[in-house]
Amino acid sequence: MKTMLAMSVAALALLSTQAAEAKGCIKGAIVGGVAGHYAGHHGMLGAAAGCLYGRHRAKEQDRQQQQTQVNGQGRM
Repeated sequence: MKTMLAMSVAALALLSTQAAEAKGCIKGAIVGGVAGHYAGHHGMLGAAAGCLYGRHRAKEQDRQQQQTQVNGQGRM
């Protein structure tokens, strides 16, 4: 049952990702996978959550960077 669940999660992850949206996912997946492994052998769940969080942070940073460029506040 666990193998089937893991394979379906992996297939869903492969089908739903795009190269442009991978920014932040790799680093988040590594950190989340390690944390999930040590927090009760839930490495796959941690990796998925880490990937989502990494993408969220990357989008936030891009949004802030674009906003400072538009407002002209990019200088110190």
